[in-house]
Amino acid sequence: MTTRTLAELAAELGGVVVGDGATVIRGVAGIREALPGDITFLANVRYEPHLDETRASAVICSREPRRSAIPLLQVDNPYLAFQRAVLIFRPDTYRPAPGIHPSAVVAPDAELGAEVSIGPHSVVESGARLGARVVVMAGGYVGAQAALGEDTFLYPHVTVREECVVGARCILHPGVVVGGDGFGFALDHGRYHKVPQVGNVVIGDDVEIGANTTIDRATTDSTRIGDGTKIDNLVQIGHNVATGRHCIIVAQVGIAGSTQLEDYVTLGGQAGLAGHIRVGKGAMVGGQSGVTKSVAPDAVVTGYPAMPHATWKRLYAFLQKLPQLFQRTRDLEQRLETLEGRTEREEVR
Repeated sequence: MTTRTLAELAAELGGVVVGDGATVIRGVAGIREALPGDITFLANVRYEPHLDETRASAVICSREPRRSAIPLLQVDNPYLAFQRAVLIFRPDTYRPAPGIHPSAVVAPDAELGAEVSIGPHSVVESGARLGARVVVMAGGYVGAQAALGEDTFLYPHVTVREECVVGARCILHPGVVVGGDGFGFALDHGRYHKVPQVGNVVIGDDVEIGANTTIDRATTDSTRIGDGTKIDNLVQIGHNVATGRHCIIVAQVGIAGSTQLEDYVTLGGQAGLAGHIRVGKGAMVGGQSGVTKSVAPDAVVTGYPAMPHATWKRLYAFLQKLPQLFQRTRDLEQRLETLEGRTEREEVR
C-alpha cells in the first residue's frame, strides 16, 4: 500500500499544508465518499458545505483562507493536484506488459517500437508503424500504413484504418473507429452511387477519444483532430472536419462534413453542427443545440437554431408564459365578441 504524510504529498504536488503535516494519507476519494486515511479535494464552491461533513483525513483545496476541522493542502489548481494524487495512490496496475500475444497477427513489415504491447486477437497490417510503448489491447486493428505515436493506448476493439495517423500519448477507449468511410453518395437516375473516400484521419498529440466514437476519413485530404482535444463517448465526426487544439466535445455530438472548429471550442452534449460552417476560437455551444451557421469567436450559443445564449434565455422565458398568454387572448376575444354583439343590438334599436 502506498502511503505519504501530508507534508510529503505537498512537496510532490507543489502545495502548502495548513494543519498537521504528519497526517498519514493512504488513498484518495470524493469529498462525500472519503474515509479516514483518504485525501479528498474541493474544486467547486457547491461542495463547500461538505467540508464540515467529510470523513477524509485531509483536503486538497485552493489557496484562499478557509476554516476547516481537518488539515488542508493548498495548491493553485485543486482538480489537477487531485488527479496527480490519484496517480500516486492508484498507479496503473492493469497496463499490459510489453510483448505480442500469440494469437495476434502482425505483418512482417510492420514497424514496432520498443516495449510495444499487442493484445490477443489484434491485427497490425502491412506497413503500420507503432511508436515506443504503444499498447493495442485485445481485438484491436491497425490498418495498412497507419501510424500510432509513442505512448498511445488503444483499449479493446479499437479500429484505426489504413493510412490514418494517431499522435503521441493519445488514449482511444473501447469501440473507437478512426477512418471509417465518410458519408458521400451521388444520386444519378434514381440510384445512389458511393463517392470514394480516399483521404485519411490525422489525430494530434495528447488527444483522448471516448468509447464508440467515430471519426470518418476525408473524401480527399484529411479529417483532422487538433492536439489536446478531448472527445467524449458516442460522438460522430464527419469527413473533412477539422478541430483546433484543446477542444472539448461532449457525448453524442454530431459534426457534419467539412465543418471547422478553431482552438478551445466547447460543444455541449447532443449538440448538432451542420456542414461547411466555422466555429470560432473559444466559442461554446450549449447542449442539444443545433448550429446551422458559423459562430463567432468567444460566442456562447444555445437552442435550435443556435442563437446567442442571452437571446435564447429570453425566448425560453416567453415560451413558458405562452399558456397564460393564450388564455388571456381567448378571454379578450370573448369579451370583444360580447361587446360587439351588444353594440349591434343597440344599433338595431
